[in-house]
This record gives sequence, C-alpha cells and structure tokens, in this order.
Amino acid sequence: MLKYAIIFAIISLIAGALGFGGIAAGSAGIAKILFGLFLILAVIFVVLAALGVGAVKKALK
Repeated sequence: MLKYAIIFAIISLIAGALGFGGIAAGSAGIAKILFGLFLILAVIFVVLAALGVGAVKKALK
C-alpha cells in the first residue's frame, strides 16, 4: 500500500511539473488517502503484535 502511495505521489509531481493540474490534484488526493490508510493499518498491526507478545509470554508460563 505504501508502494502505491509513493507511485501516486510521483505521478502527481510529474503531472504538476508538466502542467496537468487536474491529474496532479487527483493523484495527490489518492496518495494522501493511501498513505493515511497505511499509517492506520501499521499502528493497528503494531498494537496487535504487542498484545500477541504478551499472550505468548503468559502461555509459556
């Protein structure tokens, strides 16, 4: 997902440099959404991993 956010950001930069304002704005919007979604999922997985480590320690005792 982060890969696609970076790709859309690059497309946005290139389109903006070439004067395609609408395409640049659309690509930037998509890149923002994908990056935000990536951050939310990353935080969720870090929390789940931390909770899982605690469960494994309890199970081993």
